[in-house]
Amino acid sequence: MTNSIDLLVHGASGRMGQRLLALSGEFARLHLVAAVARGTAGLVVPEGVAIPAMRLSEAPAFRLLIDFSLPEAFDAALALAVQRRAAFVSGTTGLSLAQLKALEAASRQVPVLWSANFSLGVAVLSDLVERAARALPGWDLDIVESHHVHKKDAPSGTALALGASAKAGGAEPRYASLRAGDIVGEHWLQFAGQGERVELAHRATSRDIFARGALAVGEWLAGQPPGHYTMRDWVAAKARD
Repeated sequence: MTNSIDLLVHGASGRMGQRLLALSGEFARLHLVAAVARGTAGLVVPEGVAIPAMRLSEAPAFRLLIDFSLPEAFDAALALAVQRRAAFVSGTTGLSLAQLKALEAASRQVPVLWSANFSLGVAVLSDLVERAARALPGWDLDIVESHHVHKKDAPSGTALALGASAKAGGAEPRYASLRAGDIVGEHWLQFAGQGERVELAHRATSRDIFARGALAVGEWLAGQPPGHYTMRDWVAAKARD
């Protein structure tokens, strides 16, 4: 395929990994070459996806690595992307300061993009939160996030990313987390002043929005020079197209 981008999915046995495998065929330029998980014995490749499950050490050539794994599996995936000079997209949350520094160092050799949330709506929300914080100095800000009962980290990576946007605008957020049922992801923010409140919210009803976002941003990132990119960079690029 002309301008084809060979794709490796790391963390393929997880919820997001499974959706990445299932939806990658929607992107004409992406050519799925490997589904990688730490233990392949229980790895189920979605019906209709003709790709072998393998360990990271067995990976064939690729131009793009999309990682949705665990912090303990992140380092090896990033190292392999740097070694292969491939674009690296990651949605793994709970990373340590050392891992974030390693990601920054890797950006001097390959294009990298880490995000806690690959939703276009959340990328826009992040911008709105920073603008609201700048416009409402001194107001209280609370961020409440809700996810399914199996999510381990709290607050969610998305909540912390929204909080970072708020801090960039001068606010000091407080966080609350709920874990219940099969909630895909909800983030509600309240700016409270004297006699009035401003509320911003994003609700995801399907995990597919995150998978499609990661695949779309990966397709774009594979054509970029080395650097540390954000979802806002991708949104800005889409706006220019």
